[in-house]
Amino acid sequence: MADHAHGVAGHVALHQRSSDAVMAVASKARGEPAHRLGVVARLLVDPGFRGRGIGRALLTVAAGEAFGRGLWPVLDVSVRFCAAIQLYESCGWVCAGRVTARFPDGNELEEFVYIAPSGTAVTEAVAR
Repeated sequence: MADHAHGVAGHVALHQRSSDAVMAVASKARGEPAHRLGVVARLLVDPGFRGRGIGRALLTVAAGEAFGRGLWPVLDVSVRFCAAIQLYESCGWVCAGRVTARFPDGNELEEFVYIAPSGTAVTEAVAR
């Protein structure tokens, strides 16, 4: 969580898994079983604090925590969230594919699946 003087500026979580479709795409892309992946989730930044590097910092912290646990970071994002996609790609994350999440109520959500890059400051720091 990223705090500021008046409350929370941002939040990120690390989960063990996402939907079966996301995990299958990420697992295939990495050549790793799903239990070796860490899912970066719930990355949110208060609109009043966007553009200050908070999202990038939270993404780095979550990825670092995943690497520290011996997991490879992955994430899924709605194809509609252009600003988030731009952030991930500017940080070197690679799109591994696209999935359709289907919900019990009949709704669907189109998502991209992203894989953390290797050779970043985070992976190099964790490898030491």
